[in-house]
Amino acid sequence: MKKARNKYKNIRKWTPFQLLLFYYLAAIVLSTILLALPVSHQPGVDIPFIDIVFTAVSAISVTGLSTISVAESLSITGIIFLALMMQLGAVGIMTIGTMLWVMLGKRIGFRERSMIMTDQNQTHFDGMVRLIKNIVYLFLLVEVVFFVILSIYFMKYYASFGEALLHGFFTVISAVTNGGFDITGQSMIPFQTDYFVQFLTMALIIAGAIGYPVIIEIKEYLFYKRKQNKQFYFSLFFKLTTTTFFCLVFLGAIGIYLFDAYGFFKGIPWHESLFYALFQSVTTRSGGLATMDLTLLSDTNHLFMSALMFIGASPSSAGGGIRTTTFALVLIFLFTFIRGGRSVKIFHREVYEVDLNKAVTVTFFAIMVVFTAVIMLTLFEPFSLDAIIFEVTSAFGTVGLSLGITDELSTLSKIILMILMFIGRVGIFTFLLVFRRKKEPAKFNYPRERMIIG
Repeated sequence: MKKARNKYKNIRKWTPFQLLLFYYLAAIVLSTILLALPVSHQPGVDIPFIDIVFTAVSAISVTGLSTISVAESLSITGIIFLALMMQLGAVGIMTIGTMLWVMLGKRIGFRERSMIMTDQNQTHFDGMVRLIKNIVYLFLLVEVVFFVILSIYFMKYYASFGEALLHGFFTVISAVTNGGFDITGQSMIPFQTDYFVQFLTMALIIAGAIGYPVIIEIKEYLFYKRKQNKQFYFSLFFKLTTTTFFCLVFLGAIGIYLFDAYGFFKGIPWHESLFYALFQSVTTRSGGLATMDLTLLSDTNHLFMSALMFIGASPSSAGGGIRTTTFALVLIFLFTFIRGGRSVKIFHREVYEVDLNKAVTVTFFAIMVVFTAVIMLTLFEPFSLDAIIFEVTSAFGTVGLSLGITDELSTLSKIILMILMFIGRVGIFTFLLVFRRKKEPAKFNYPRERMIIG
């Protein structure tokens, strides 16, 4: 009894970052148990334990990389479990926990608010509960509306209404959570000429990847501007995030097309090329679904898409990667430094130096992690370098795209990808702060000395 009390006291001393990491690990353990149940498998299907764990990590991190065929391996129960895991991973464990606390009438204390702030990449405590409610309500509203539309539309593809409902349900969950799993066995390839399904899927991916604060600001602009009878001002986060996000989508689509203009896209009608390139660009934000066999693209395109996946989605979203704002800040900082500027200014606002430090730290650490993972996989696997880089950046960006090597990887390589997916989901900065210890303020400073750089 005394040992149990001491363990509880030790846990109470954990930082919000450590507790959040623990909760995500607990969610992975629970998900593994659910997927290991016989009721989750198709009759006669035996899934190796490492593949069950890999699928659980991929679902909680809303990545979509899979070493099994979901359609051929999991039962209806297993598919529903997988969808719930993606939902939990997308909105965040603390979001679900907070809603349960609110429903039970419990008070949300300082510690809980700290963990919500960490889970949602926020910088202040104000309005945490309101933020969580907005995320859940908007998420559910989008899912219900698109579920109804797609389920009715899918009746033209499937024999029974029940099958159309299942595919509509799973497609919506997989797209809006940026989960990337599919139950068609071919991702979105069966709908490669159906632009309506592609458009709805892209809209869902964008809704999940662009960042919950952006969606909430749009809602406030639409519903509160006239009521308050005053001018509405979008935040700097909104402006930088949306600008960077859609620039990456636009330039990504152009790049994907140009790098294979005389290859895969040669001879294809312009409207097909447009949707192929646009869908693949949107899905690299963190979607993981694909309307084509990506192995048909050139090695140059694979590397280009790897760079897009490394950047990933926006902060406080269902996606991973270094995040769009991090990429934008580092890029703007470089241009500012080259032009001799002393501070970074965006949209008539000046950026805090601490945020620039975070952006540079996240980018540098991400490069180190991805580079190390690529080196290790090249040691263990016989696949080409571009296929390995593609797989690693897909795992780190929690995207889920693959060149078809995931199920052929060794156990050690699968573990490396699981670690990457986990880091990509919780966020690099949160992951780094887990290891930070409290330090006493320095009692003295050493003399400073200039260093020769470059």
